[in-house]
Amino acid sequence: MGVEFVSGPVRVRVPATSANLGPGFDSLGLALALYDDVSAEVTAGGCRVTVTGQGAGELPTDETHLVVRAMFAAFDALGGRPPGLAVECLNRIPQARGLGSSSAAIVAGVQLARALVVDGPDRLDDAAALDLAAALEGHPDNVAPCLLGGFTIAWSGAAPGARAVTLAPADQIRPVVFVPEERGLTAQARAALPATVPHGDAAFAAGRAALLVHALTHDPALLLPATEDRLHQDYRAPGMPATAALVAALRAAGVAAVVSGAGPTVLALSEPPEGFDPGMGWAVLRLLVDVAGAQVDRGTLGHAERDPVAAGRKS
Repeated sequence: MGVEFVSGPVRVRVPATSANLGPGFDSLGLALALYDDVSAEVTAGGCRVTVTGQGAGELPTDETHLVVRAMFAAFDALGGRPPGLAVECLNRIPQARGLGSSSAAIVAGVQLARALVVDGPDRLDDAAALDLAAALEGHPDNVAPCLLGGFTIAWSGAAPGARAVTLAPADQIRPVVFVPEERGLTAQARAALPATVPHGDAAFAAGRAALLVHALTHDPALLLPATEDRLHQDYRAPGMPATAALVAALRAAGVAAVVSGAGPTVLALSEPPEGFDPGMGWAVLRLLVDVAGAQVDRGTLGHAERDPVAAGRKS
């Protein structure tokens, strides 16, 4: 059965995400109200990518761009690629900072491909879209909240592959992210992790991750103990000492703070005390939790959406 493509552009808005949340390594994630907007249209030939905002002048503008690579993978799953593509990216999510920029690009690409095929959502349903995005990213903890919104618990198995459930965070959750100027690489952060951990640390992490689900959804007063971690943050600390120091300072002030994803951004799940100073070199963003996930509609990027701080609340 052939593939029929829609005419005109389609657009997707994808949220930033913070994964791990302390003890929930490779499984827990939270969608944040800071967005990339990406539009795409089928053309007669070639591939052209325009990037504005974060990553402009650095990211590729051809078929090697991650959004396009994700689109091609989704088109292959849908039954065929279009003759050409024109893609426009308006990026607000900082690149390589631990806020899910790669997952946002992947989810955007998968969702755009589904929307550009006339019966795309029937050919590649939501569960299959999540599984494909997780396969492209390598793990589901960031793509799940980006696709679904809210607070997610994700896991993978032999069949049906990556899966996730979404839970509603408590109203009191008010994420604050501290974004440094320097970048980090997930591959390097993973390389710092040991092949095994002591049984006691694994048991500690399991208990804290279970408590974190309750704290995030029902009792935020328990967030400080619930975000204690022994699986990854201490091992990664030597590679990002400023991040480790800020997490320690926030936690000493009573704030449930963790490394966001693989870092170096720091996520606080509540407002720091008045007068708290993170020091030089940190951009502080006060954000809402995104509850909608990736949103697709028709049309190109509008003028009002080009404000780079329109989403969330910037300090």
